[in-house]
Amino acid sequence: MLVERIPLGVYAVNCYIYGSRESKEAMVVDPGGDAQVIVDKLKDYGMTCKYIILTHAHGDHIGGLKKLKALTNAPILIHKDDEELLMDASKNLSSRMSMEPVNIKPDRVLEDNDKIKVGECTCKIIHTPGHTQGGICILANDILFTGDTLFAGSIGRSDLYGGNHKQLINSIKTKLIDLDGDIKVMPGHGPSSTIAKEKQNNPFLR
Repeated sequence: MLVERIPLGVYAVNCYIYGSRESKEAMVVDPGGDAQVIVDKLKDYGMTCKYIILTHAHGDHIGGLKKLKALTNAPILIHKDDEELLMDASKNLSSRMSMEPVNIKPDRVLEDNDKIKVGECTCKIIHTPGHTQGGICILANDILFTGDTLFAGSIGRSDLYGGNHKQLINSIKTKLIDLDGDIKVMPGHGPSSTIAKEKQNNPFLR
């Protein structure tokens, strides 16, 4: 499997392409902007976008969503508890950012423990509310896409609509931190890490 990080948009959100070198199926995680860049990269690998999946619905993570949908016609997936945010440009904050407001209905809503198949990988949806109520992480083999739930040495903010600090900490401690230590943490902003490093060093989790 291939994984590529592409910082996109005015907030340099980590968009990820995760795809199979064999089947040429891929999912795009959090298209923060510059949809054409994503499509060009998919073409470079000869891959087709099977899913556009959102870790949550904040504007910086969905800046390229409308155009990517138009270019690929791939279904948009998001947790059911963030559907409201995705459809409301005021609540998802895109109306206040340097971007076109985004209010779009997803093609499919997800729940905790749902499975998404991309090539030979069966990805697991882990519902981690706290940054938003519908925040998710995506476990794909030895990679965990954490959105704005867990960062290298930090955690997501919880002072925006739907945020809850205690809930966020509980999500991380009960659903993420006891995963295999070698799993790579691929966050929505900043550098990657591992579960072991965050368990040992993240000051918010002590």
